[in-house]
Amino acid sequence: MRAGLALFRRELAGYFATPIAAVFVIVFLVLAGALPIYAGDFFGRGEADLEPFFAFLPWLYLLLAPAIAMRLWAEEARTGTVELLFTLPIGPGTAVLAKFLAGWAVMALALALTFPMWLTVAWLGDPDHRVIAAGYAGSLLVAGLYLAVASAASAVTRNQVVAFILGVALCLLVTIPGAPALAGLLGDRLPAGIADAVAVFGVLPHVRPMARGVIDLRDLIFFATVTAFFLFAASVALGLRRAG
Repeated sequence: MRAGLALFRRELAGYFATPIAAVFVIVFLVLAGALPIYAGDFFGRGEADLEPFFAFLPWLYLLLAPAIAMRLWAEEARTGTVELLFTLPIGPGTAVLAKFLAGWAVMALALALTFPMWLTVAWLGDPDHRVIAAGYAGSLLVAGLYLAVASAASAVTRNQVVAFILGVALCLLVTIPGAPALAGLLGDRLPAGIADAVAVFGVLPHVRPMARGVIDLRDLIFFATVTAFFLFAASVALGLRRAG
């Protein structure tokens, strides 16, 4: 645990020692503010809530989480520092978790800095703050899930560009089953039961209830299970590399 904590601190400090964290946070804040206002009709809806804001966040994370995660292991493998890491008294699982938590902390910071959106709707109307808090919690879970997916992609390659592309592809894979367009397409061609079963494997149907203030245990289990699976996949990939 001491080695894992030390790795977490080193990785977190590494984000802020370079422009990576600053660039990520700035890009995220600009897009997270602009998209709901200009594409989501944030002010024209006449409702004091953050539903348009939360609706765009998964799609932002789909691109930005792989950008954060692509350096987690691909860069370590390219520079050879991963071999040095393997000489330390730390297992692949602990190393994966430490690096994941560091990246998730950066994403959590970026999400926290969107608080002016919350203040804006509180100033414009009388929102249900419990609903907004649940939406933020769901968004943080989505960020963690996509980061875990992208971490697994980074663990199987030495090239950061390949890690990014593979991470985006895998994130799309866990998003598309619940996308409204696909749900409508499958609903027209498949029995309702099958279409609903496919949608269960997507991220969006599990985060939408949280944006409306509904926190269901099944949704929490989904996020925990998928996140843990991809973190385990990343640790297995690193374990195989270590053994080789």
